Parts: sequence; structure tokens; C-alpha cells
Amino acid sequence: MDASFFLRGMIIGLSIAAVVGPMCILCIQRTLSRGHLYGLVSGLGIATADAVYGSIAAFSLTVIASLLISQQGWLRLIGGLFLVYLGIRTILSKPAEQAATAQANNFLGAYVSTFLLTLTNPMTILSFAAIFAGLGVGGASKSYLTATLVVCGVFAGSTLWWCFLTSGISLLRQKFTPLWLLWINRLSGAVIMGFGVFVLYSLL
Repeated sequence: MDASFFLRGMIIGLSIAAVVGPMCILCIQRTLSRGHLYGLVSGLGIATADAVYGSIAAFSLTVIASLLISQQGWLRLIGGLFLVYLGIRTILSKPAEQAATAQANNFLGAYVSTFLLTLTNPMTILSFAAIFAGLGVGGASKSYLTATLVVCGVFAGSTLWWCFLTSGISLLRQKFTPLWLLWINRLSGAVIMGFGVFVLYSLL
């Protein structure tokens, strides 16, 4: 057993999670509007989806990967429409006065929404496969234990990023007035909706 595979997995998880995209914008907006825990739970949904796709790549589940990639058109359509919906809803939503208690009973929804939305991009499997090969873990599928270490590392690295991001954003929240938070909602919603429109346009 080579424990360095766990560290390599962490590097992969961190590098993929740190990319600024619609999920990153969504987590920042949720943290500012609804509090640190809500944003972190949203990030954990993304980390779980990363681990799922990392598992498919690490264990060389080619049948599942091929099926998902062959259906990527439908998945990206669903994801694009969902991003547009989230963007519009974010633009229209008003930030909570007390972020720590806002929507405290809807953590499951926060987790599931980001988990499913992240899964609508099956090309992530190819990204994991390419990075695995580049870091020398391309043969992870030959050992279930090694593959498990890599996947656990991916989840840990992704989770670490979301903990860092949401904690930093949460500390900054106290410096924003309700008017600032309202405009952040509108800007975040416009960016998220823009990502959705781009995804839909790419399908034409």
C-alpha cells in the first residue's frame, strides 16, 4: 500500500474544486446569503459528486463512464436548464438578515441540489482520468485498495477546499450591508444564469 496515493488524490480534489465555475459562485452566494454551514453543506454535495466521478475513473468502470458520456447531451441540457433556474431564483431572492439561522431546515436540499448539478457534467470523468495519469495514478484500478485511497483523497481535498472557501467568505459576510448582499445575489444569479445559457448554447 502506498499512502502517497491519498495525498495525490487530495491534490486532484483540491485542483478540480478550486476552479471558479458555477458551483463555486453558487457556494459563495449561499454562504453570504444563508450562512457558513449552508454554504459548506452545498460544497459537500459537490465533493461527493467529485468522489463519485473519481471512483468511476479510478476503478475503471468503463461501462458506466461510457453510458454517462453517451448521454451527456441530455445531462448537460438538464444541468443547463437547472443553472438558468438557479440563476433566476438567486437574482430574485432577498438575502437573510440572520444568515446563521436562515434555511436551517433545508440543508438536505442544499446538499442534493449541488450533488445532482455537479453530476450533470459527465466529462468530469475524463478530467479525472487525465489527471490520474499525469500524476502517476493511472494504474490505480489495478489495486482496489490504491483506488480507494485515491478516491478518499479526492473527497478529502475537495472538502478541504470548500471548508476553506466558505469559512473565508463567512468571515467577510459581517462587512457587507443588506444592500451589498442584495446586489451580490443579483450579480451571482446573473453569472450562474450565464453559465447555464452557455451550456445550453453549446448544445446547439
